[in-house]
Amino acid sequence: VQLQAFGGGVVQPGGSLRLSCVASGDIFRINAMAWYRQAPGKQRELVATISSRGTTRYEDSVKGRFTISRDNAKNTVYLRMNSLKPEDTAVYYCNGEVQTSPNYEFEYWGQGTLVTVSS
Repeated sequence: VQLQAFGGGVVQPGGSLRLSCVASGDIFRINAMAWYRQAPGKQRELVATISSRGTTRYEDSVKGRFTISRDNAKNTVYLRMNSLKPEDTAVYYCNGEVQTSPNYEFEYWGQGTLVTVSS
């Protein structure tokens, strides 16, 4: 199983980006998915999660600005980021709890995509 994240880039403060993360491989079912980020010199932090049924949770600093969603048919999770701030600058990682069979679930990480918010 592989998770591939893309969509990062350079954006001005107040701008928007949409990140995507596609899971591929021997997938029976994908349960929870999430986005994390790691800013320079800081620990990785959880940004948003979405359950298999679509229940979402957000870190306080992104509430009202970021939206996590998923397309189960495409094994894809998205992160729509609006009103971006310089402090959102980080490498963003996707994460998924993937079942490769009815009895086995593993945690997988994408490779990260860099988001830079700068004027």
